[in-house]
Amino acid sequence: MHTTEQKPDKAPNHSKKIVLHNRRARHEYFIEDIFEAGLQLVGTEVKSIRAGQANLQDAFCRVEHGEVWLFNMHISPFDHGTHWNVEPTRKRKLLLHRREIDIVQAKMEQKGLALIPLALFFQHGFAKVEIGIGKGKKLFDKRDSIAKRDQERDERRSVFGRD
Repeated sequence: MHTTEQKPDKAPNHSKKIVLHNRRARHEYFIEDIFEAGLQLVGTEVKSIRAGQANLQDAFCRVEHGEVWLFNMHISPFDHGTHWNVEPTRKRKLLLHRREIDIVQAKMEQKGLALIPLALFFQHGFAKVEIGIGKGKKLFDKRDSIAKRDQERDERRSVFGRD
């Protein structure tokens, strides 16, 4: 008799390898909704991102003609790239489902909302961007956020006895 030995199924690995955070985004905006979007890139751009040569600091998103685009994300040219290197701050297409694009477009028509990239990460070998719909904070809102964060930090210190 021939017996086959079954291997246990591997659990799917849904881990994200976060490459970049837009730290200013949560300081400058109240984030209401978050979406995960694919990013249409060229091969040398992917290599530069993996090397940590990208910047989301001044990046923003817009919906144009039924598509979502990422502007001002700086990806440095790859060192060993030749004619395949592209402009560092070119606009890049974000890949979302049609329903998500419709939701984003409907929310963006409201006054005072912005579409901000929050993080850049790799999932299953694909570069993805976490984008959020946010409303801009006023100066007093930023001060309240800082005060709240300081208070929470002081409470954690007192709980662990690090006065």
